[in-house]
Amino acid sequence: MEIPYAVKPRPDTGLYNAKVGIWLFLASEVMLFGALFCSYILLRVNAPEGLWPHHWLNIWLGMTNTIVLIFSSVTVVLAWASLKMGQFNRYKLYQGITLLCALTFLAIKSVEYRDKFIHYKVVLSDGRIADGHLQKAETTLPVSWRLQPVIVDGHLQGGGQTATNTGRLVLEGWWPNDEAALMNPPLGHETQRIEIPVKQIKFMENYGPWHNTYTAIYFTLTGLHALHVVAGAIVIFAIWGPLAKVWERDPERYINRVEVSGLFWHFVDLVWIFLFPVLYLL
Repeated sequence: MEIPYAVKPRPDTGLYNAKVGIWLFLASEVMLFGALFCSYILLRVNAPEGLWPHHWLNIWLGMTNTIVLIFSSVTVVLAWASLKMGQFNRYKLYQGITLLCALTFLAIKSVEYRDKFIHYKVVLSDGRIADGHLQKAETTLPVSWRLQPVIVDGHLQGGGQTATNTGRLVLEGWWPNDEAALMNPPLGHETQRIEIPVKQIKFMENYGPWHNTYTAIYFTLTGLHALHVVAGAIVIFAIWGPLAKVWERDPERYINRVEVSGLFWHFVDLVWIFLFPVLYLL
């Protein structure tokens, strides 16, 4: 039995089934990201004056990713238009570029995430604050503690045990005067090599999602968006590669599949266009 309106438009909506389905799905996605954006706005508006982070993200990397995704939206449209004109090889070229853009976006995002996981705030026992990227950790404990060490009054804690350590940490960073300066570091500030004996550390923590409200919402929003990029790339790749034979026996159905996957990809790009200024610029 043939499913009606799988290719031809429905008389009531003027759309074929898959297109109706993707628009309904995108409506639910708007509600999901809308709720997260509203949460971000409320958290920021109610944050204490001067204690909301600024300049914590690399604007140039974020801008590069924005350009990459906008360019991928163009190639998605060109791929669909090529199919409409019967140019399958040109479609393969444009959609292949789209997949390369998706991989480029994820590679840049992984660089940004790594930067946060090796970036530490270190509070010394005398009240001073050191902030920078971990270069070296000379300790008697395993390397695994470096991703998320818990140090209280010079003692490294983890695994149900507390160990006094006489090693040292080496950071490439700077000395903020206070929490307000740490939240809003000057652009292009100079860094230096900082050596800190572990016994002088009162507390340290990297800039993972557990660090504060800002990093929590940053990793939540960008992580969820990255999962959508991965999902969209998988669907586009499946249509581009394993399912390409559908073009030979049912080209109209194949074009519809490309169009539906393209609509999802445009939504993913649009979300990032909102994420970039909200997280990187404001």
